[in-house]
Amino acid sequence: MAALTLQNITKRYGETTVLNGVNLTVSAGEFLVLVGPSGCGKSSVLRLVAGLEEVTHGQILLDNHPITHLSPKDRNVAMVFQNYALYPHLTVAENMEFGLKRARLPAATRQSRIEAVSHLLGLDGLLGRKPKALSGGQRQRVALGRAIVRDPKLFLFDEPLSNLDAELRVSMRAEIARLQRRLHTTTLYVTHDQVEAMTLGHRIAVLAPITATNALNVQQIGTPREIYDTPANTFVAKFLGSPAMNLFPVHLKPQGGFVAQPGLTVEWPQATPFPSPLTGLDDCILGIRPEHLHAARADDSAQLRLRVEMIELVGSEMLVYGHTESSHPVVARLPVSDHWRENHVLELSASLQHLHYFHPRHLGRVW
Repeated sequence: MAALTLQNITKRYGETTVLNGVNLTVSAGEFLVLVGPSGCGKSSVLRLVAGLEEVTHGQILLDNHPITHLSPKDRNVAMVFQNYALYPHLTVAENMEFGLKRARLPAATRQSRIEAVSHLLGLDGLLGRKPKALSGGQRQRVALGRAIVRDPKLFLFDEPLSNLDAELRVSMRAEIARLQRRLHTTTLYVTHDQVEAMTLGHRIAVLAPITATNALNVQQIGTPREIYDTPANTFVAKFLGSPAMNLFPVHLKPQGGFVAQPGLTVEWPQATPFPSPLTGLDDCILGIRPEHLHAARADDSAQLRLRVEMIELVGSEMLVYGHTESSHPVVARLPVSDHWRENHVLELSASLQHLHYFHPRHLGRVW
């Protein structure tokens, strides 16, 4: 097992900055997931670590040794691509053996590794087939096997499940998690799918594109629970969670508390001290996740009146979309009920412990 460290990594293509000031550490044996929207630089990070792109500025360390300027073949990392990248004219066994031949390993060693990995991945009966005779899931297993058989210090996964159907994606996700736990190989995994990120990663790094108002890619690093429960800013709050967190601009009273707006009131409990980070603000952004809204309870801190515009039935729950009296959009995840229909007005509420507060200008978490 080896730790991976990225120190102040910057990547530019001409005048365009794709990555700026990326600092990451993946501990030995850890599974770290990079998640974010298209264009945020996730795949660029993998390509820099693999040596497929040159770093503009910064340093990459693997097992405390600099690999920033090493050739890809000298880095001892294995990458699994989105499109499998199998050689169509080679059999499964030959695809898995290709990298071992390039490393000039003895034939007996190559054969024993292929047998062990094919048994691990359930490929024993497929070794003589070519990729065109395999299903999507089988091809992905071969791509995994080609990486595992090299016994690398680091696995790199670039959205490996995005080409699979929904059912197969779930089963392959579980298989990758089991393999990583069994092999204990340090893993850096890229996805835009937040479900993959939340279920696979020991920790998650949320990335955002570089813009005029956003100078750094990395928005937050933490465990899935930390990031979901305490998002660092509104970008993370809206990206992690499906549907996204509801965000409401609210006014604060000088002596502490909130000014009501049409369709939304927030009452701070008298027995609970008003948080000092909020006392210096005139305004803030209130966040409530859809699953934390429920039928109104008198003792809840946030009371919301919602006019229903659309209802989506998702199994045992409903996603209820609507707007407040001030025309602010809202979505709530509620139990299925015949009482909630389009154009009806719902009285909803959320408890104090489920409220989030963000700064109105820099959008970072306040409390």
